[in-house]
Amino acid sequence: MSITQQYLLDIYRAQRLGEPAPPAPGAHDWQVVREWGDHRQFRAVIAGRPAHGRIRRTLGRWLHLRPRSTC
Repeated sequence: MSITQQYLLDIYRAQRLGEPAPPAPGAHDWQVVREWGDHRQFRAVIAGRPAHGRIRRTLGRWLHLRPRSTC
């Protein structure tokens, strides 16, 4: 059964039971992505690592470690 078929079945059941219709598939995807990012930041703080800018800081260190050419 596809997601669309399951959604239509859920809507039908909700209407028959007089309940509100469920949200459409994918309606809360961005909220889940934001919450996942918040959870990663929380885990970083608990582990004693900086919560923001870790990738940029690491890339900056790599760029400063490379020898510069004198051309």
